[in-house]
Amino acid sequence: MELDIDLEQPWSGDNLLQLAKHASDAASKVAPELANPRLSVSILFTDDAEVHALNREWRKRDKPTNVLSFPMLARDELLDLATDGPPEMLGDIALAHETCAREACEKGVSLEHHAAHLIIHGLLHLAGHDHVHCQQQADEMEALEIAALAIMGIDDPY
Repeated sequence: MELDIDLEQPWSGDNLLQLAKHASDAASKVAPELANPRLSVSILFTDDAEVHALNREWRKRDKPTNVLSFPMLARDELLDLATDGPPEMLGDIALAHETCAREACEKGVSLEHHAAHLIIHGLLHLAGHDHVHCQQQADEMEALEIAALAIMGIDDPY
């Protein structure tokens, strides 16, 4: 999977670029549909104000949130995607710095570990996984997140 990373203030550091790659590799190991070499994902590290605006415009929720994901392929399209061919945009992910930093502090984890969790969470959403409509799906998605984080050497966040 190719990642297009946009790093805005107040985020900083080259380690976020490596973190995003490591998280996408781990997600691809637990959700093999993400391992298709044709896939491309855009990740925006931004602030609460930008994520709030995106959430209001696209999700009709007038508040910031930690991560947003915007899939461009339906799950069946992703599962049917051949490995040969032109690049395919899987979707976009946006992380809000202030919310992520606050949540990391509340959980007693590093911002990097929390961001890795949210990147994996966003990638699983792009792959068609869900945790909102059904408890079984939520449990399955949580298990995938825990497994991907374990690959990265990050403890179970739940």
